[in-house]
Amino acid sequence: MRSTRRAPADCRTPAKPVHRTGRFYTRRTRIVTTRRNARRKQAVAAAAVVAALLSTAACGGGEDSGGKKGKGGAAAGFDAANNKVANPSAKKGGTLKFAGAQDADSWDTTRGYYGFVWNFMRYYSRQLVTGKTEPGKTGAELTPDLATERAKITDDGRTYTYTLRDGITWEDGKPITSQDIKYGIERQWAQDVLSGGPVYLRDILDPKGEYKGPYKDTSKDKLGLKAIETPDEKTIIFKLPKANSDFEEILALTSSSPVRQDKDTKSKYGLKPFSSGPYKFQSYSPNKSLVLVRNENWKQSSDPVRKALPDKITVNLFSNADDMDNKLLAGDYDLDINQTGLSPQGRTKALKEHKDNLDNPVSGYIRYAVFPQNVAPFDNIDCRKAVIYGADHKSLQTARGGPIAGGDIGTNMLPPSVPGSEGQKYDPYGTTANDGAPDTAKAKAALKACGKPNGFTTTIAVRNNKPVEVATAESLQASLGKIGIKAEIDQYDGSQTTGIIGNPSVVKKKNYGIIIMGWGPDFPSVQGYGAPLWDSSYILESGNNNFAMIKDKAIDANFDKFSVELDREKKKAIATEINHQVMEGAYYLPFVFEKFINWRSARLTNVYSTDAYSGMYDFASLGVVK
Repeated sequence: MRSTRRAPADCRTPAKPVHRTGRFYTRRTRIVTTRRNARRKQAVAAAAVVAALLSTAACGGGEDSGGKKGKGGAAAGFDAANNKVANPSAKKGGTLKFAGAQDADSWDTTRGYYGFVWNFMRYYSRQLVTGKTEPGKTGAELTPDLATERAKITDDGRTYTYTLRDGITWEDGKPITSQDIKYGIERQWAQDVLSGGPVYLRDILDPKGEYKGPYKDTSKDKLGLKAIETPDEKTIIFKLPKANSDFEEILALTSSSPVRQDKDTKSKYGLKPFSSGPYKFQSYSPNKSLVLVRNENWKQSSDPVRKALPDKITVNLFSNADDMDNKLLAGDYDLDINQTGLSPQGRTKALKEHKDNLDNPVSGYIRYAVFPQNVAPFDNIDCRKAVIYGADHKSLQTARGGPIAGGDIGTNMLPPSVPGSEGQKYDPYGTTANDGAPDTAKAKAALKACGKPNGFTTTIAVRNNKPVEVATAESLQASLGKIGIKAEIDQYDGSQTTGIIGNPSVVKKKNYGIIIMGWGPDFPSVQGYGAPLWDSSYILESGNNNFAMIKDKAIDANFDKFSVELDREKKKAIATEINHQVMEGAYYLPFVFEKFINWRSARLTNVYSTDAYSGMYDFASLGVVK
């Protein structure tokens, strides 16, 4: 929402902030005593940047902020693409240019789990059903993709039948078959080779864990998963042991994409996936660049979802966030592939000089700290509560970017976009009281209750390629120090998330008592958001996302209850209860219900944010002015 505050009398250009480095894959460095003075200076600099941002936002809308032209045309206006279409056009051609500071966790459709990766994968992968290419909430509604229509559901919600479209082909022109879809889904069972991605279908279709995956399949065709039947090349039937009311939403995830057996290179597949969509890989240099070109065997007549407007799509990755943002603002690139918003320096400049190129959507993400129970003393609920009460929530919000670029102070763990959320109304720890200030008395009482009246030592784990996460960790470190909790900060390689914080044994070995992270819905339900985080069946040896190691029978029972419930209002009530159970367990310290400042170049056409990807722009619809 555009600010209605009157601009202050003095709207001078803010002082240039300290140069930041390390948003990408820099060497992991433990922050020790000898570097604390430097970190304090950075924290002061970060605070100055945020203060400048807030002042600049109030100054927005003046002569410098509106109507500036970038390369290719005029900017569409502030929030012009926030849940609505900016610069609509059906014109094809040109090169769509992405910049980024974070490579994919994997470009393999089975393994990728980052939101921007799922968004981008629709260029080269298709699913039986997918989200609509429309703005806002409508984008999260399902529409047929490879299938001719939504599922025919029978047997009290346990059987889903699809028929495939005519003319759907692989990049070499061969038809996409129901067997290809089944094989692509079966790859989710090969967690020893293909870890990292969502495993909903594995748990729904094979709850007893009887199938061993295609690489250990002893059947001749390697299609031995009994829960999926393919009576012919155009028909696929899913037989659920137990109904699941979110099943089609799960089939819409890119992890349900087809994979052709003769093109499956197993752990190397993410280096060059075989395309079922309108674009194919031309080249990929990990952590550097990616180029997609048209798949000449894709037919528009077979694809009602994708318009495939650009001739080419490029991705260039930067090791420094400020360098990337400067390139975006100069018009050299069209948008940030990571879709996490401009960095403090970039957004300060953009709000003052390029406001008409910006959108300020509410994302579906919550940014938070999580406390692994396998790391002492966080196996004790009172020690966890001490951190929650001792945190300076206003400072954490400021570190994230303030109310405009960071979001509202987080009070619980269910995003506003998920049915059952109560937003800030549910605030069990009084987080918003006293403007987010720490409750020192309760923090010290909790420390006494957990047997650590003088505090304790722990380590905060944070990705080294996310400056805003580092700033958040520094804020938390400072406030905890005031109640006797000494927290070192370990910046680990952000490209190795799955094998570091996703490995419970590594987390324990490194004494990661606090992990800084964020999460958005896989699909808009408490199952699509919370199951990987809170359901004990999702705890994995590698690629784990239940960082808190929650093994709560009551929470598990509610997820089981939710999955078979068809009544929407009853599902919302269960979702609300699960959120309360999680918060009462003190497993998380929410920072913000996230908002961000997103950049779009003046060259972009068909730009809009979509709830299907937590407020990101819908990549599949984008075009460019040549």
